[in-house]
Amino acid sequence: MPCPERPLQTPKNRWQSRYGRLLLAGTLGLGCATGYAETPPSAAEIDWRPRAELPEKARLALPVFCDGGYLPSGDGEGVGSAFAGGVDAEQPLEASGLNARYEIDQELFLQGDVRIRQGQFQVTGSEARYSQAEGTVSVQGPLVSRGTGFLLTGDSANYSVETGRLDVNTATFLLHGPEMRGRAGSLARLSEQQVVIEDGLLTTCGPGQNDWAIVASEIKLDRAEGFGTARHVRLEVLDMPVFYWPWASFPIDDRRKSGFLYPQFGSSSAGSGGFLAVPYYLNLAPHYDATLTPQYIHGRGLFNEAEGRYLSSLGQTVLQLGYIGNDSAYEEENPGESGERWALDATTRANFGSGWSGYGDFSAVSDDDYLSDLNRSLAINQATHLQRKGGFTYRSAQQYFDAYLNDYQTISERITNQNKPYAQLPNVIYAGQAEAGVFETNLDSQYTVFYRENEGLTGLDRANGQRFRARPELALPMRALWGFSRPSFSVDYTRYELEDYDLGDGSFDRTVPVAEWDNGLYFDRQGRVFDVPYNQTLEPRLYYAWADAEADQNDIPDFDTALQTFRFDQLFRPDRFTGGDRVGDTNQLTVALTSRFNDLLTGAERARFSLGQVHYFEDREVTLFGEGGGTRSRSPLAGEVVLNPLETLEIRSSGLWDPDTGKTEEGRSQLTFHSSDYRYLASLGHTYSRDELEQSDIAAVFPVSDRVSLIGRWVYDSDLDRTVGSLAGLEYNNCCWSVQVVHQNYLTDDRELESRILFQVQLKGLGGSGGASSRISEAIYGFDERESRRYGTP
Repeated sequence: MPCPERPLQTPKNRWQSRYGRLLLAGTLGLGCATGYAETPPSAAEIDWRPRAELPEKARLALPVFCDGGYLPSGDGEGVGSAFAGGVDAEQPLEASGLNARYEIDQELFLQGDVRIRQGQFQVTGSEARYSQAEGTVSVQGPLVSRGTGFLLTGDSANYSVETGRLDVNTATFLLHGPEMRGRAGSLARLSEQQVVIEDGLLTTCGPGQNDWAIVASEIKLDRAEGFGTARHVRLEVLDMPVFYWPWASFPIDDRRKSGFLYPQFGSSSAGSGGFLAVPYYLNLAPHYDATLTPQYIHGRGLFNEAEGRYLSSLGQTVLQLGYIGNDSAYEEENPGESGERWALDATTRANFGSGWSGYGDFSAVSDDDYLSDLNRSLAINQATHLQRKGGFTYRSAQQYFDAYLNDYQTISERITNQNKPYAQLPNVIYAGQAEAGVFETNLDSQYTVFYRENEGLTGLDRANGQRFRARPELALPMRALWGFSRPSFSVDYTRYELEDYDLGDGSFDRTVPVAEWDNGLYFDRQGRVFDVPYNQTLEPRLYYAWADAEADQNDIPDFDTALQTFRFDQLFRPDRFTGGDRVGDTNQLTVALTSRFNDLLTGAERARFSLGQVHYFEDREVTLFGEGGGTRSRSPLAGEVVLNPLETLEIRSSGLWDPDTGKTEEGRSQLTFHSSDYRYLASLGHTYSRDELEQSDIAAVFPVSDRVSLIGRWVYDSDLDRTVGSLAGLEYNNCCWSVQVVHQNYLTDDRELESRILFQVQLKGLGGSGGASSRISEAIYGFDERESRRYGTP
């Protein structure tokens, strides 16, 4: 049948009206408008591409558990959308079609490949009718409106040229950024900033895959305020409703918005069973907010946690609180104790400029078992001492200054009063460096007031008081491409002013001269390994140290001193003690050798081997109440090996081997592996200390299919002949949701093995609930990187 004849207006005729200029174009003989025999594709179906049809770059970036992705069929450059900003009414209306009929000062009718555009608004359809008198355009579908990152389709639409309002019937839409698609019985753009969706559905699942969806009778989006509201909201899983909210508010951009967060749930033997938490976020002001987390713990009762954050021009402050008014399980386990329990953790950081900064950390709990029984969100780790520290710091290229107050709360019953740490009220540290011709001068100094409750203590344990320590140094640094040499001389001076000191006058001092001479050479050569060019270095090093300290220093209290753990990096220090209450006597020479293999193509260090030993020329007589002395002429051999044969594989091992006894004193070995996309994770470790500790641990995340992964970790103590920690779980992923279920055993402070079951459900684009992910990240190396890649966070 021939096309019906219609009057055709001359292309680019201009029509002046009270609604602005009309630019219209028509084309003759290109065909007729035709209807669709089949249902037109939705916005998501238009831009959806199976994995095999995606460009290589997009295909490589797509997770293996996704069957495909969205790819815009048009680039959208220079084209707005139904939700674009701008004052459209001030722009001319442009229209074109295969056929057009124009009644002067009345109506314009377009048919066939119709395109309407005004400013940022553009829509295509099969027919369009423009009424000059009403200033409206009605478009018959199937219509499509595309913008950068957005696609909209519908059966029909009405557009107001004067106000910019757009009403679309039976609409579908796609947001490319969050990969969120949806449908609506009707959609109305009231203005450039406000949209109302009736009978709407939202999901991030692919076309035809409604694993989950948010359905609401009415959804209002306010781009000016950055949030949306919805009425009669329900969460559907596989098209079945599972949860209902009469009203909900949610953000539509990165601006914060008050409202409920996803619930958290799980099970713990320490918590007497299951728990359910419903966090609520309070966006109080642009620079401060809060999160309240009421939760019910079976067997314990109602427990509340709260977090407040404050951001100023100087820095950030975070306050966290936990409180339970009547812990019934705690009262049963501890007769006579109150069931009221609480915890507090506060941190603050401030940058004052010009090198000055301030900081503060304060933690406190009501009882020793709070952390193992109740803590879920407070940033306090399992510990024996909770720190309270605050002060000021200054840093520059030549100077360092730090002054702070420091105290602790001891929360372990096994620690006796004489072993509790001292408070430092205050501790002032100053370090400076200056050049004097070819020489270098350094000064390290510290002033501290030590205090702790001494009631019931005797001897040196009762002592409190002040300590001043200064160590000026003069050095002659010499460096060249082939090596270095640095002879130096320093004086370690300490002054004490003590109270409750039972061994005589509490005012005394100590002066120890110290000489050091550090020397090293650099040799290198180039070669090839498996056709890869590399550079190998050979770095011998000699380090001599001499300190003339008095042998008997055990009349000095132990405020903060301990014996250093002997490692390879400790071979080049003159003092075997940390803290300031002992200065070791020594006359020693360290002989060490390091060799590195560097990949010349990438610059990466592929291997490093280090071995060293200390030779003693005199006995070490200074001890920390019997520890730290020695008569041996040489130390154990200290070694370290680091191998990085692949970017995804690291093997690290360090240890001490005694050539006199032929036995290993200490050792730590760790193998870590991850695939390039972090889907596969594995670690294997072993820790050994002769006559003290021997533990082995193994951890892995292993995909058994594209969507299912097994998660596990196991820690075994050979001395105790028991498992001291384990984690086993399952993870399922697809392109729009994931779930993790893990069972964890952990050793508490009283050496009991507690267990808990943790869940985490993630709905892509809407966040998730539960706390399994954070626990897995603590146990398995690389899991946090895996999570960030999976959810696209930096």
